[in-house]
Amino acid sequence: MWPGLVGKGDGPDQEPPISLEKMLDLTAAAEVNGRKFDGIDYFLFLPHTDPEASDDDLKAIADLIQSKGFNVGSLVAPVWPGTIGDSAMGDKEQTDKFLSAVKMACRVAGIFNEHGVRKYGVIRIDSAEFGVEKWREDPQANTKKIAETFREAAKIAADHGERLAAEGEICWAGMHSWKDMLDLLEAVGMPETLGFQADLAHTYLYLMGYNAPEHALLKDGYTEDEFYAAYEKMTDKLRPWTIDFHVAQNDGEVHGAGSHDKTGKHCPADDPNGKLDIVKCAGYWLKDAEQRGIKHICWDGCMFPNATLEDPKTWNTILDTMIKVDAAHGG
Repeated sequence: MWPGLVGKGDGPDQEPPISLEKMLDLTAAAEVNGRKFDGIDYFLFLPHTDPEASDDDLKAIADLIQSKGFNVGSLVAPVWPGTIGDSAMGDKEQTDKFLSAVKMACRVAGIFNEHGVRKYGVIRIDSAEFGVEKWREDPQANTKKIAETFREAAKIAADHGERLAAEGEICWAGMHSWKDMLDLLEAVGMPETLGFQADLAHTYLYLMGYNAPEHALLKDGYTEDEFYAAYEKMTDKLRPWTIDFHVAQNDGEVHGAGSHDKTGKHCPADDPNGKLDIVKCAGYWLKDAEQRGIKHICWDGCMFPNATLEDPKTWNTILDTMIKVDAAHGG
């Protein structure tokens, strides 16, 4: 559901958010050869969800989602400044806010689980530290700080029977390259509770070393053989940690909207400038997926223009692509 919210707002250069009910209706309308979407992943912030919603309010949201024929899978904790969270790399006041957002997400997860609308999935987080400049002032100490915050968040999640997935994007400090992401996961050292969420659009830019040239695995002008050799190297390192997966496309560019910094640009699945064979690339991440507890795959249209999101073709094209991924690699 977050493509209806991320990068949206009421600023002069922002498009308005798309309501939860509208996003549900767009999802429900998609159909390919008789198959429809099974459920949604859900962003826990306004205007879709009030972080202070009562139990009854949250049960009403669960009823609405279920009435459309959907389960809820993974949840996105509102860990960023401007929501209820703050930087995982910040001072105690900031990290306490970060942890409060994780607690809030675990509370909602528990209500959804008890309701029955949610039976699987993780809670997504990131470092909530925009950009890498501050992190670069002392990479070792700052990664250690993020890891300490993540470890406390993982303890909270474990107490609620949940798992956290850290999504690697080039805009998030300490998570902005495949190597820095791996170092952070290993520093946390709680693989049973905190793992990795792989997004095809974001991880393409990991290969190119967009915000970490020292960790680039490819250079412009690469051959197909060079691409898949590099892709295998990256996925072999991060796949053992991967517990959630996003189908997406990237054209090699970055994109930002509203308050969201520039990160891997999400493109329609059939974008002619797309760099990825989605079905083939997904296979590198989904080997042994069931052993890592992955129960579903999700698509991400983060910061798609509203006109793209409101076009039924967008949804049918991604559904068709996901069906192909499932047929090739599903359990």
